[in-house]
Amino acid sequence: MDRSKLYRRFRTLLIANRGEIACRVIRTARAMGLRTVAVYSEADLDAMHVALADEAVLLGPARARDSYLNVERLLEAARKTGAEAVHPGYGFLSENAEFAQACLDAGLVFVGPTAGMMTAMGSKSGSKALMEKAGVPLVPGYHGEAQDEATLARAADKVGFPVLVKASAGGGGRGMRVVRSADELGPAIVSAKREAKAAFGDDRMLIEKYVDNPRHIEVQVIGDSHGNLLSLFERECTLQRRHQKVIEEAPSPTLNAAQRETVCAAARKAAGAVNYVGAGTIEFVSDGKDVFFIEMNTRLQVEHPVTELITGIDLVEWQLRVAFGEALPLKQDEIRLNGHAIEARVYAENPTKNFMPSVGKISTWRLPTESGGLRIDSGYREGDSVSPYYDAMLAKMIAWAPTRDVAIERLNRGLEDSDVRGIVTNIPFLSALMTHPKVRANAIDTGFIERELAALTPAASAPGELELCAAVAAIVNDERQAAQTDVKSPWQTFGWMPVGRRQRGFAFRVGHGSEQTITLNYGSGPSTLVIGERELAFAIAPRDGGFDLTLDGVKSAVVAVIDGHELYLRTRNGRFDLHWVDPFGGETEEQLGADKIAAPLPGTVVAVLAEEGAKLEKGAPILTLEVMKMEQTLRAPYAGVLKSIKCKVGDIVQEGVELAVVELSGE
Repeated sequence: MDRSKLYRRFRTLLIANRGEIACRVIRTARAMGLRTVAVYSEADLDAMHVALADEAVLLGPARARDSYLNVERLLEAARKTGAEAVHPGYGFLSENAEFAQACLDAGLVFVGPTAGMMTAMGSKSGSKALMEKAGVPLVPGYHGEAQDEATLARAADKVGFPVLVKASAGGGGRGMRVVRSADELGPAIVSAKREAKAAFGDDRMLIEKYVDNPRHIEVQVIGDSHGNLLSLFERECTLQRRHQKVIEEAPSPTLNAAQRETVCAAARKAAGAVNYVGAGTIEFVSDGKDVFFIEMNTRLQVEHPVTELITGIDLVEWQLRVAFGEALPLKQDEIRLNGHAIEARVYAENPTKNFMPSVGKISTWRLPTESGGLRIDSGYREGDSVSPYYDAMLAKMIAWAPTRDVAIERLNRGLEDSDVRGIVTNIPFLSALMTHPKVRANAIDTGFIERELAALTPAASAPGELELCAAVAAIVNDERQAAQTDVKSPWQTFGWMPVGRRQRGFAFRVGHGSEQTITLNYGSGPSTLVIGERELAFAIAPRDGGFDLTLDGVKSAVVAVIDGHELYLRTRNGRFDLHWVDPFGGETEEQLGADKIAAPLPGTVVAVLAEEGAKLEKGAPILTLEVMKMEQTLRAPYAGVLKSIKCKVGDIVQEGVELAVVELSGE
């Protein structure tokens, strides 16, 4: 094939993606002088990546298959805007060989490997056969073409339980199940196949020996069209949940220098087996002693920033230069490892409710500025809406420092200084991870989060004296700012009265707990707050993002967000959500009953797991929804009889819609 058709200089780049990665690619492309074209769905009309690009094209409706996965509409968008190249980002069509070939056939440069390389390495089963031939160490398993349940069952018996049932295509933990006994295998295969088919359009499975207490090590590689192939050190991605990475760091704190060179050499051998061109990642599982190849991701990874920070290399820039047909600017021995970097993925999800995705409008978006070794890669802003149609990742926070300990401290400080409201995020959960002593000591494996989940998602702390005073101060401060018209008028100074004193009572509640009261005394003389028998002098002074609260001479920084009767506070003691019980607010409180089998978010019914009239134990599965590309199983809230099912497979349901009725057992 004519090399000029694959790699050539271009001026206009279309980014076939959305969210954080689209924003990330646009920034580097524009810095290189390229014109950028974004694409968007109807749900992303006002998205951040659309605003950043020089031009943007509407693809279609919100569902990914009608927009971001629609190859014809993507190619038409390139034609309309004069784009000469396409960067696929990660996810969506980034590892789709047919899309890569379609771009080439349309005369476009595809910023990534060729369709042939993608096909060879994108199939987990095919790549394992290739790696076996190349002498790269493999986990024992089955990666053959026969996909009937009997064949897979025989393979699992031969490998020995526990085994991992895993989708041959795709990644991100989708279509993957750990199976510990033969009787679990059939349902696991059915579920994994269904999820893989929905996510990747391919339900082929492979069987692997499941390595107990494993670590996940991966190596960044990049090759050019001149035959140069480099490894850019390794990353440790062991902190995972449901096979989805949560924290990534580079270099791995597990490997010594000799082990590092061994795994990087194995990665170069793996990529060299297909003469790889572009950025990619070779993933390994480690039992603490040896490493085994598991798969290659033929694209840029979510966690690529940690590699950039320890090498000083902009991987997106290198991707684009390789696509121009240029040779890589450095040789293997010129790449230096500098310091340590660690990344946390910020998601719109609720860790205390089984990480249920959270959707809605972002009312408050306060993340630290990029300084002092902290980097923020984001795809959202204040006022943006988080849709149920796509992955729930909002941003990545990455910290660099000379040592791992300092990098962790910097990352944790960045998390503690972050406030995102309007939706629920995993920020407190990430902070709990960073402060866990076993994480600090690197005493972890891929099952660590599941085992430690209770400690990582503790019940909300009760507000103390500082928080109750801060809540009153936040309300008064908000009211004063709303009423302020003439800053020179003494009437606008809090607590000012010509004579006398007045009192105002406040009551607050956390969740469904009891009310806690506090009294404000104000007027002539200093203002005070009374809690129980204590009376505290206090004052408020505005500051960026909140205010300083002084209680009996001790000044504390407070961040406060008020939404109706709901107050969010961040003090030195942590984060607190309080409900202001306003006797004059006319508030009504409606709650969805815990026993109602209802859609927690908009989603698609993908399986009905019980029949009407069936007797159910508490916790028995009733149906499965696909929400934000993840499956959520709804279960019986108590023992009873399944009186009715109010939906069928394929139904698209809205949040709060009742899907099934369970009648309480009289036994």
